[in-house]
Amino acid sequence: ETVEQGLLDLAEVISDAERVNEMFRAAHSIKGGAAMLGFEGIQATAHKLEDCFKILRDQPVPIDQKLETLFLGGYDALKALVEELANSPTLSLRPEIVAEILTGSAANFVALQEYLEEMLNTNTHDTISRETSVVATEVSIGGGIAVMAPPVNIVAVVTSTLQQMLALFKQGDNPANRQQLASISQSLTKLEPDAANWQSLVHATTQAIVNPHNTYNAVAPLIIRELKQAGDLLAARRDREIAISASLQQATTTAAPVAPVASTAPAATQITIPVDVRGAAQGILQNFSRQQVTELVVLLHRVISNSKQN
Repeated sequence: ETVEQGLLDLAEVISDAERVNEMFRAAHSIKGGAAMLGFEGIQATAHKLEDCFKILRDQPVPIDQKLETLFLGGYDALKALVEELANSPTLSLRPEIVAEILTGSAANFVALQEYLEEMLNTNTHDTISRETSVVATEVSIGGGIAVMAPPVNIVAVVTSTLQQMLALFKQGDNPANRQQLASISQSLTKLEPDAANWQSLVHATTQAIVNPHNTYNAVAPLIIRELKQAGDLLAARRDREIAISASLQQATTTAAPVAPVASTAPAATQITIPVDVRGAAQGILQNFSRQQVTELVVLLHRVISNSKQN
């Protein structure tokens, strides 16, 4: 509610530092809660909004209708995920619904980040984005004059590339389309030829794209997320932290297709639960995941309610 109300009044809120900070803290809290409970889709979406709110909090950004629309588009994705969770009888998220929401909102978040950068470039002169777009600088070398090319804006290049890939993913699956996607993905290797981890990750995303076992619905959000996160690390000169996730590694193989599947119940396991309440609680926490404990609480509540009614 804090995020929604702030975005609906964004033109006024932007002049109130405390209200902008409230939106940032709200998105941060949602991200943290989702991470603790294992709801990765909600966590990722809240994180994207948090990053955008941080820009509003730290930099002077003029608000126009386009920016408001893009922010509301990001909020709609978060709202859809939270409502999916709230309406679930088992307090769980269906993987296919999460993938659909994340895929549908990815282009909006890319456009939002890009537009924020554009607005910052227009209105500030001391940001990194501004510095990376300056004209070539002349420097003196050994008495002569050499022209240095401007530094590459890695974030802008990755963002633009992801936009192209998203547009192709939406066009549907066919051999020519996959080949074009693979070519665009592979072009990212030119950004930092000496960054080994970046090179490996880009090659992995390319292999995942050309793997015919991977459906677009499954592989698109995975690739977009991996490249975006790795691109941010590369831009921050933290390329040693770039790593290929287990999901992406699986997507590169031909024998194990990546597709959203419904979660299945774990195999039955016998455990010993102490009689005392505190001991029983500790036994449950030691043997079940957070999500399983949450589902157990819901089921116990229903049993108790039904017992009272009977």
